[in-house]
Amino acid sequence: MKIGRFLISGKETYGFVKDDHIATKEEIITKTGIPIPLSIKEFLFDGWYNEVISQNPKLDYSVKLSNAKILAPIPNPPKVICLAFNYVDHAKEQNLTPPTDPAIVLIPRTTLNGTNSDIVCPSFVKQLDYEVELAIIIGEGCKNIDEKDAMNTVFGYMAFNDVSARDIQAQDKQFGRAKGFDTFAPCGPWITTSDEIPDPQNLKMTTKVNGVVRQNSNTANMFIKIPSIVSKLSKVMTLEKGDIISTGTPAGVMLNKPNAVFLKDGDKIEMEIEKIGRLENTVRFVQ
Repeated sequence: MKIGRFLISGKETYGFVKDDHIATKEEIITKTGIPIPLSIKEFLFDGWYNEVISQNPKLDYSVKLSNAKILAPIPNPPKVICLAFNYVDHAKEQNLTPPTDPAIVLIPRTTLNGTNSDIVCPSFVKQLDYEVELAIIIGEGCKNIDEKDAMNTVFGYMAFNDVSARDIQAQDKQFGRAKGFDTFAPCGPWITTSDEIPDPQNLKMTTKVNGVVRQNSNTANMFIKIPSIVSKLSKVMTLEKGDIISTGTPAGVMLNKPNAVFLKDGDKIEMEIEKIGRLENTVRFVQ
């Protein structure tokens, strides 16, 4: 199932996506009689989704996707955790050895952004970069979980662009401010539930800038695999329902390239992960 958050006729809602149509929250209530909550987080993680999913055949999917603005699927996750240097090909292009434990940065939820929205960057940033990543959505809270049980906590997946200001990153010698600007984390376009992705470690992933391929890889190139990521992180911090874990980017970013072509005002970024969906965003520099 694909579940998204939308703005339709000026009103925020959420619902299921199928064949370029949406069954909105309002339609779900009308057709099933189940009084699902206003919050998408409550719907997904407090039992309502499991109650509604068996009623899916009753839904008409009456709203065209083209009539909706697609929002970031989860607006207020407890945590947004991003991994660094977790792809063998990316680490190799940086002359690094991938770390055996997750190297992470926590970014604020105000970075989250939807597809077809602008990435808004202050003009003092001179080296703006992209990173296509597969993001995990945690559906069951856990602490100190074993790898063999870790996948049971994964509710679903989405695409994630971990936008980074490389000059800020070099200046600060860490990632927090460089990745923490508002709108710097386009994600979605919706959540694809884990039952639709039997092998998340074999998904093609690409980035195009103005139609030119910049990244072309596969989640098979992840160094620390998803069960280990969840297990290792849970030994550091309690993972909560709705947490977003973005699992790292493959080769092809501009970081430390001698002839780097960083993002400019008006650049169009297209990111796609097989079976998950596509993100399309435009870069806008502002004073």
